[in-house]
Amino acid sequence: MNALKHLILASALAVLPSVAAAQAPTGGPHDFDFEFGSWKAHLKRLVHPLSGSDQWVELDGKSVVHKLWDGRSNLGEFAVENGSTRLEGMSLRLFNPATHQWSVYWANARTGELGTPLVGGFHDGRGEFYSKDTWEGKPIDARFVISVLGPSSFRLEQAFSPDGRKTWETNWVATFVRSPES
Repeated sequence: MNALKHLILASALAVLPSVAAAQAPTGGPHDFDFEFGSWKAHLKRLVHPLSGSDQWVELDGKSVVHKLWDGRSNLGEFAVENGSTRLEGMSLRLFNPATHQWSVYWANARTGELGTPLVGGFHDGRGEFYSKDTWEGKPIDARFVISVLGPSSFRLEQAFSPDGRKTWETNWVATFVRSPES
């Protein structure tokens, strides 16, 4: 009986890498395919980044990601709120076939402007994207990390570095769970 359990477990573990590989981003033009559809979104956001503050606010809402150009581009709509705050934004992601990298743009509905793109890509289900930017008039580096947690969930973290990427302060942690209507 014990040998049978080991055989079943070994068979199950042998299948896991192929299942994970089918769902994980590939490092190419279809990296964001996992995200197409509707998601329940939970955002934990640092109220005053790079100020020494540890005041966080939490918001809930939804995200909808639309496939464009056969997956080589996509448009994401994001809206979260709590009793006192509402945040609406849009992401535009474009795959560059020459560099095999993605440019990720963000626009906040409050300003209506596209921000500086973060550039990068995926490897083993984890996306890393970086940019030079400014925060409150000072130069910073920005980083997005996207982690695919499974076929029905993923996580996005944003962090800023005021010291040339020596240290990072996470200021945005968003988790997404696929909505039943997807």
